[in-house]
Amino acid sequence: MSEHYFTPGPSTPAEERTHHFTIRGRDLTVTTANGVFSADRLDKGTQVLLAHVPDPPEQGTFLDLGCGWGPVSLALASAAPHATVHAVDVNERCVELTARNAVANGLTVHAALADQTLASLRQAGTTLDLIWSNPPVRIGKKALHALLTTWLGLLSEQGQAWLVVQRNLGADSLAAWLRAEGWQATRASSSKGYRVLRVTR
Repeated sequence: MSEHYFTPGPSTPAEERTHHFTIRGRDLTVTTANGVFSADRLDKGTQVLLAHVPDPPEQGTFLDLGCGWGPVSLALASAAPHATVHAVDVNERCVELTARNAVANGLTVHAALADQTLASLRQAGTTLDLIWSNPPVRIGKKALHALLTTWLGLLSEQGQAWLVVQRNLGADSLAAWLRAEGWQATRASSSKGYRVLRVTR
């Protein structure tokens, strides 16, 4: 079975390459590699998310959940340079690329493995004011629910999460599950077969 982008330590050679993308109006030069999600393009789901989320607050503690090579993190850090932006993934190569891409573009992003950041935030009692995520739905429903339960649980009282999920991969059922779990989950927009969900307490 071939490796997935959510493999913690990809064994496939990285074969890094450079790309130029315009992300929320800013031209960025980034490095991508094999073994990460959407290595050669800004994937459609992420495009939809970034096109439909409102601008983030100027300050706060923000999270890119499942950062890949970092497009969402870079967008957050660019839009809110005075905020604290965390980028997490289970894939070591993703974390490294996101950190490098932030530095290369003059942005500040705290990229780390998900378990490390989770432990650090919990120890410090830090809550999240904003989550932007193109979540890894292909890990399976049970694992996805566990992932979202963990990180949504860190939202502050006024915090918001914005998730993009493909309609054909269960966006509406995910929204229904979130509501059943006690979250306020609304469809903020739909585009190109994707739903953008806004989740609050």
